[in-house]
Amino acid sequence: MTEPRRPDPLPRDRRDLTGPFDVIGDVHGCRSELESLLGALGYEIARDAAGRAVDAVHPDGRTAVFVGDLVDRGPDTPGVLRLVMGMSAAGRALCVMGNHEFKLIRALDGRAVRVAHGLERSLAQLADEEPEFRSAAQDFLCDLPGHYLLDGGRLVVAHAGLPESLHGSRSGRARAFAIYGAPTGEVDAHGLPVRYDWAEDYRGAATVAYGHTPATTLRWVNNTLCLDTGAVFGGALSALSYPERTTVSVPAEQVWSERAGISPATG
Repeated sequence: MTEPRRPDPLPRDRRDLTGPFDVIGDVHGCRSELESLLGALGYEIARDAAGRAVDAVHPDGRTAVFVGDLVDRGPDTPGVLRLVMGMSAAGRALCVMGNHEFKLIRALDGRAVRVAHGLERSLAQLADEEPEFRSAAQDFLCDLPGHYLLDGGRLVVAHAGLPESLHGSRSGRARAFAIYGAPTGEVDAHGLPVRYDWAEDYRGAATVAYGHTPATTLRWVNNTLCLDTGAVFGGALSALSYPERTTVSVPAEQVWSERAGISPATG
């Protein structure tokens, strides 16, 4: 019997890659919005014989970098994975591990996990795919790192963000922070965990792009930018173009998932 493959969210030191990059926020299965955002950024979508998006090429050779949470909650997790996997295989995209990928991997391995927060949608959608695609998707997800160091260390991408002291660290604390953030142990009025606001205390020289915590607007805080603008909740899907430090957002086509305490973004 084959042992389940364990995810290996160690950091990837790719300081040799200088970009330019387009860092894309939490997609959560919103494949159509992702195609729209890539189009707005100037990428040309390539499709297979069935009309499915399998790659995206920028005429200026830009690289897309995904902050994780490609999966769950939305209408087309397989479509998002197919596109991002194709871009990654062609060297046109990078992606870090999000908490939803980490949980999906364990579910696909048959481990006991709570099937909630959109995981049930991913499992149902993937069950309709060919076994070869499911296996390739699982391999792709297992290989995602906890965070990336890019452009000589001047750009850090981590799903939930990362304090300067943990940039490049292979420690368990760094992996957990990059994927989940740092809960304070408290919950808000909606029963959601309150997380330590590391960005307010950040004073590092590297730009940190991240997602994980939905926001209604894009706002720079001490050289950090949260790119999760709640596309799956009816908000927008957003990207940061680096080194230009400009942003692009496309509106959600509809509210795909409801979540307590999150209202649709207006940007």
